[in-house]
Amino acid sequence: MRPARVSVRRGVRDKERVHMDSGQSQQYVIVELGAEKHAMAISDIHEIIKMQKITEVPDDRPFLKGVTNLRGKIMPVISLRNRFGLEEAEAERKTRIVVVRHGEEMVGIIVDGVSQVTRFSEIQPSSDIVSGLDGQFFAGIGRTEEGFIGILHIEHILTGTETSERQ
Repeated sequence: MRPARVSVRRGVRDKERVHMDSGQSQQYVIVELGAEKHAMAISDIHEIIKMQKITEVPDDRPFLKGVTNLRGKIMPVISLRNRFGLEEAEAERKTRIVVVRHGEEMVGIIVDGVSQVTRFSEIQPSSDIVSGLDGQFFAGIGRTEEGFIGILHIEHILTGTETSERQ
């Protein structure tokens, strides 16, 4: 029996959908950055791939790591650690690239790992003070049996302004 493939092939056609509507109907993928856990809406994710070779490109945005080849298409790749002002870590076996659709192109987001798919029992809007990060990067806070998890606002992560390094 073949293991299940970790790939989500849903588009982001319904960009205006509000994630606060019902946490129970929306599924989220839990991604890891060190000891921190965050959630991404499955509807935002095109697929999840293993870490692969990234070619650096000149750019003044430090979170843009470079580009990679995704089935013959050039795809920009960003580091979520760097975007949040965290220290970069070496890629490990569980490091993944979460591929999301941004406008007409695919963009890869490097995370330390992907742990599970979940639904939240409750979702509340985020405030400006979420884990010490800019509130613009969060669409809300989801509640699970294990506690609270910040729900990432992918559009703002890809287009928002720079964040300062964490203390």
